[in-house]
Amino acid sequence: MIHELLLALSGYPGTIFTWNKRTGLQVSQDLPFLHPSETGVLNRLCKLGSDYIRFTEFIEQHTGHVHQQEHHSVQPSQVGLSGVYLRAFCTGLDSMLQPYRQALLDLEQENHCIFQYYVTFVFQFQLLFPSVMMVVETIKSQKIHGCQILETVYKHSCGGLPPVRMALEKVLAVCHGVMYKQLAAWMLHGLLLDQSEEFYVKQGPSAGGAATSQEDDDEDLGIGGLSGKQLKELQDLRLIEEENMLAPSLQQFSLRVEMLPSYIPVRVAEKILFVGESVQMFENHNHSQFKACSILKHQEDMFAAELHRLKQQPLFSLVDFENLIDGIRSTVAEHLWTLMVEESDLLGQLKIIKDFYLLGRGELYQVFIDHAQHMLKTPPTAVTEHDVNVAFQQAAHKVLLDDDSLLPLLHLTIDYQGKESKDATGTREGATPPQETSPREVPPTGWAALGLAYKVQWPLHILFTPAVLEKYNVIFRYLVSVRRVQSELQHCWALQMQRKHLKSNQTDAVKWRLRNHMAFLVDNLQYYLQVDVLESQFSQLLQQINSTRDFESIRLAHDHFLSNLLAQSFILLKPVFHCLNEILELCHNFCSLVSQNVAPLDERGTAQLDILVKGFSRQSFLLFKILSSVRNHQINSDLGVGSDCSTSCTGLWGPLGYIQ
Repeated sequence: MIHELLLALSGYPGTIFTWNKRTGLQVSQDLPFLHPSETGVLNRLCKLGSDYIRFTEFIEQHTGHVHQQEHHSVQPSQVGLSGVYLRAFCTGLDSMLQPYRQALLDLEQENHCIFQYYVTFVFQFQLLFPSVMMVVETIKSQKIHGCQILETVYKHSCGGLPPVRMALEKVLAVCHGVMYKQLAAWMLHGLLLDQSEEFYVKQGPSAGGAATSQEDDDEDLGIGGLSGKQLKELQDLRLIEEENMLAPSLQQFSLRVEMLPSYIPVRVAEKILFVGESVQMFENHNHSQFKACSILKHQEDMFAAELHRLKQQPLFSLVDFENLIDGIRSTVAEHLWTLMVEESDLLGQLKIIKDFYLLGRGELYQVFIDHAQHMLKTPPTAVTEHDVNVAFQQAAHKVLLDDDSLLPLLHLTIDYQGKESKDATGTREGATPPQETSPREVPPTGWAALGLAYKVQWPLHILFTPAVLEKYNVIFRYLVSVRRVQSELQHCWALQMQRKHLKSNQTDAVKWRLRNHMAFLVDNLQYYLQVDVLESQFSQLLQQINSTRDFESIRLAHDHFLSNLLAQSFILLKPVFHCLNEILELCHNFCSLVSQNVAPLDERGTAQLDILVKGFSRQSFLLFKILSSVRNHQINSDLGVGSDCSTSCTGLWGPLGYIQ
């Protein structure tokens, strides 16, 4: 019977010790020579044999390392259970079972006949096997996949039983070997070796939460003054619910956070992502002027040796792991800083962005607005984009643009219904539709569909991604609309000067008083945007770039710069932005009314003027109330602006108080 017992514990049951798929290994019921107490002890031993059989069956299913026994058929791998981490776990599990096999072999060789000796010798595994079986069952039942296996094994190894902890730490070390191989390929060569999607770095953007449902646009803040839902929204001061406005820039690679083990902080994973992205971008670049240079400064062998050293450690050390990641990241970040700031003239590129996206070249856009006014005041057609770019080039030559090499890199775009689908979907990944319109509607004017495209040169494309440029486009359209209304009001003033010698009536006085109020508000808004926001934030960005030699610090500073522009220009604050758009629309309608009526206004024109006067008064009052509420609630921290909201709103308090 001793030999039958050893065979059963080795996974080969017979007539005395039988196997059942549901109950496992058990002593046969019809053995008269066994005392019930002996049967109980043998069944306890059989429990170890049952666990061993299930371990070997699990290993065989997923690796094929163990010879398939005849007493239990091995089914194909369960759906969802596959991958290199699972195979590594099975390898570690098989290694953990080796002392058990050796114990059975030693018992066979010593040939003891005392039953208690066998019981004592084998029961050393009675604490280990049930705990490890819990890990296996967890992986099977929850279909644990990839790096999630690391988390599962780690959690079960944190118990207070030394045999269990030591065994699972050895299994975890085997699984870490796979992770270190993936890290070496990703961080040193830019290769993402992850066919089964098991690593915590993936290709493509991060899977953010579903966008929150947008509020009903029928809630018009500008009609009827403060009442009902408008007052509620004013008190809530909700931000515009366009998540992609402040979302991280769409990247080619991102973190798969659900795969990240809890003992590896997200900050470390982000460094791993940054290094791999940078190396991948650099390795795939084929410009001969940079090809001979290594982004890791030819230290790949040294870093590979350090990763191999960590792989050989029996226990994972976060301190050693993060120190190595920091060393690689610092090398890459400093090299990228040199490449972008010194060799690619990042400061010059930022100046171009400021001049063209943020209207730093005001004289250029003043001439362009005059040239393009007639072709963009109507809905766009297939030839509008070509005509607009011709006007833009003419304006550039008229203001003597000193760098002719910039014009081929800049291209004005027009989004309109009927434009090729590849332009609408392929060139603007993650882009927001132009304001004042939706992608399914024909834009009311060409101005509403206007955008600016810039061909970013390598390697600056990793900073100025398509999503980042689209955020600049949102600001660009807004600044152009303010500048255009300011130009129209100035044109109305010129008409007033031409007609001042003519006899005026009471309607003319109302008309020119309204123009004065509108111009005062728009001029101050323009000054606030260009000086208090754009110039101030741009100077801070340059200071931050010049004070570091780390590319990640530059990217973070640029992200903050762009977020502050969107916030301090009120684009992200829905009530204010909506109200400002209503005011600009009223100013535009007023200028159209004045330009189309050279003679004194008739009865219909007088009625339209009265509507404009009341509408402007209502909107300016509403804007004053909203900004006052912003100041009182001090939500500036949510907007990402300064520590004092009054600082960011200073440019508008004066004109609003004057109008009130």
